[in-house]
Amino acid sequence: MSALLEHVMSPEVRPFAIAAAMILIVGTLEVVTMLVGASLSEMLGTSIDFSHPSDNGVINAISWVNVGGVPLLIFLLLALGAFSITGFLIQDVARMVAGPLPASIASLAAIVVSVPLVRAASGGIARVIPKDESYAVGLGDLVGRVGEVVVGPLDQGPPGRVSVADIHGNRHFVLAVAAPDSAPLPQGTLVLLVDRVDTRFVAVKADDELKRSKASLSQQVH
Repeated sequence: MSALLEHVMSPEVRPFAIAAAMILIVGTLEVVTMLVGASLSEMLGTSIDFSHPSDNGVINAISWVNVGGVPLLIFLLLALGAFSITGFLIQDVARMVAGPLPASIASLAAIVVSVPLVRAASGGIARVIPKDESYAVGLGDLVGRVGEVVVGPLDQGPPGRVSVADIHGNRHFVLAVAAPDSAPLPQGTLVLLVDRVDTRFVAVKADDELKRSKASLSQQVH
């Protein structure tokens, strides 16, 4: 056991051990957020829209690798897993041939090998996961919906979070700011999502009629 631990923690494989540890951390966070009534995968899934081209090169690069369009959390786990496994294998082969590679070179090789693996895996998972097109909701479909501020207050500064249900009753946690002429919207306020800029929504305080609609929707969901 000590020999295995020493092998896993050796400098030449440390990046791959860290990637494996991050898989455990992300999985644990997902369980914890689900227990408190949220979902890390839902938060990540609504933070970035991969369905349209973006001015952000990183998002476009992820979209290219994530050819199957799987949820962001699954994509992250796929990428970490592929990087970790291929890295350990590369170093094991190198150790048998001549000796372990420097961690930087092995990491670069693992990334090169991981990219096509993740593309293939995301495409395969997308085909396996059942899809019902009638339940596919994009970020733009949430404009006009009433939600509740769960991380706030919302103002014109850094965005907070709004919990909002789509037309099917599925709950989303989206980034939002208050409209330019709006007063700060404290946590617990019911708000109307009136616009969206990239992945950030613009919110105003919901009027009484919309509040009644939101209450009715909440009763249907629960």
